[in-house]
Amino acid sequence: MSYAVKEIFYTLQGEGALTGRPAVFCRFAGCNLWSGREEHRATAACTFCDTDFVGMDGSEGGRYPDAEALAEKVAALWPLGQGARFVVCTGGEPLLQLDPQLIAALHARGFEIAIETNGTLPLPAGLDWVCVSPKGDNPLVVTSGDELKVVMPQAGLDPLAFAGFDFRRFSVQPMDGPDRTRNTEIAIAFCLKHPQWQLSLQTHKVTGIR
Repeated sequence: MSYAVKEIFYTLQGEGALTGRPAVFCRFAGCNLWSGREEHRATAACTFCDTDFVGMDGSEGGRYPDAEALAEKVAALWPLGQGARFVVCTGGEPLLQLDPQLIAALHARGFEIAIETNGTLPLPAGLDWVCVSPKGDNPLVVTSGDELKVVMPQAGLDPLAFAGFDFRRFSVQPMDGPDRTRNTEIAIAFCLKHPQWQLSLQTHKVTGIR
């Protein structure tokens, strides 16, 4: 199959358990919870997304004809001669496109593969790090993995509803926007009250990295 990609870039992971780790980000175009267009936001299944995943016009974005071509582009962005290769597949919703062929092609080039997903679609086999971020009342298909990361506050969503799921780490992350300071206070208070949960901050926005 071909792959519609918004952008591919080398950076540091900005949030969650792997904050600070060098990574190639492969951002797929498209999402199953929102079209990405502002005129549809108010009626979308997820209304607070802060990521542009529409189109294929970002850095290294485009339509890649097959898994080998996309994996080769990802590999070309890693520092020459350096190990610890790591790619984060994100979106939009990467599970609309990420498949066993691409996973195999990335593994063949020595990459550890992480995914950031809303958890509403089934996982393919072979992923090395699974981060699920629930969105609203959309039911989760993925109920186990490495990290469950809940953006808060979300109307009608209680992070404690996921506390019994099978994840290695449970995180809450303040929702970005004009109320970010207040949302950060809410997230900190939640972690202090419920020590199963850890605080995730969007450090890329603080540091100004991509």
